[in-house]
Amino acid sequence: MTGRKSIIIGATAISLAAIMWGFDGVVLTPRLYNLDIGLVVFILHALPFVIMQLLFYKQYKYLKIFTARDYLIIFLIALFGGAIGTLSIVKALFLINFKELSIVVLLQKLQPVFAIALAAIILKERLNKYYLIWASIALFAGYFLTFGFSIPDISTGSKTALSAMYALLAAFSFGSSTVFSKMILKSYDFKTATFYRYGLTALIMLVFIIISGKISDFPKVTGLNWSIFLIIAFTTGSGAIFLYYFGLNRVKATIAVICELFFPISTIIFDYIFNHSRLSWIQWLSAAVMVFAIINLNRSQATEKTSPENF
Repeated sequence: MTGRKSIIIGATAISLAAIMWGFDGVVLTPRLYNLDIGLVVFILHALPFVIMQLLFYKQYKYLKIFTARDYLIIFLIALFGGAIGTLSIVKALFLINFKELSIVVLLQKLQPVFAIALAAIILKERLNKYYLIWASIALFAGYFLTFGFSIPDISTGSKTALSAMYALLAAFSFGSSTVFSKMILKSYDFKTATFYRYGLTALIMLVFIIISGKISDFPKVTGLNWSIFLIIAFTTGSGAIFLYYFGLNRVKATIAVICELFFPISTIIFDYIFNHSRLSWIQWLSAAVMVFAIINLNRSQATEKTSPENF
């Protein structure tokens, strides 16, 4: 396979995965609104992990190979990228009753801002001199994307501000997971990392729903809910993640970041098609500025050998 053909295939795979995630947030996950958030996140990880047993059962051999440091890193990946990150983004969507999906998804794409900063702190990677400029512009645009020219007033009972905070927490959590993933992927391939991320996240969430008393809510899961869970498991969930990494192995991080923009773009399109939602002109402008800043943020860091891809 030629280099150019490999890049095209890789870019297409990442773009498709991003579009699938956009479809999930608008069409699939909203069908789970009748369930507790913790239970949703548990099943979203436990079901794909059960399915993975058929294909990746040999991954258990690494239980004897992992060092204490490996176990700690994988736990942190599952904690931030699986449990906290997914809980936060689903909570953000549930809070607004899926009426401002585009805003929440776009805010979550601030992930590289946190990933690069954490990489500098934890991995000792050098920050490009333009980082503070582009990161500040992205965060500033994120504010106007959420609130426009208005000043957030939490006392009114509006859930927009709280939803935005959860979206930013999700961005921070996924960014943290990116950094820890880069550490584990130096020694193991993405199949191993994904397998244990899903398994350990399911275990963490099982403990969470037991402690919170939500495990008794299983009878509330309807036939439609289980159908949605299965669809997500094979497509927009683990299926999209494997498709994403298939592509990521064939393209540079700078190309991947651009392809990933199909996620918020497709969300805006699906949100308009299915929910007839529209952004105001200031939100469109803010979204464009934020996306532009994030692209330049990744490009500038790429020159310093930084590769903040999603995980």
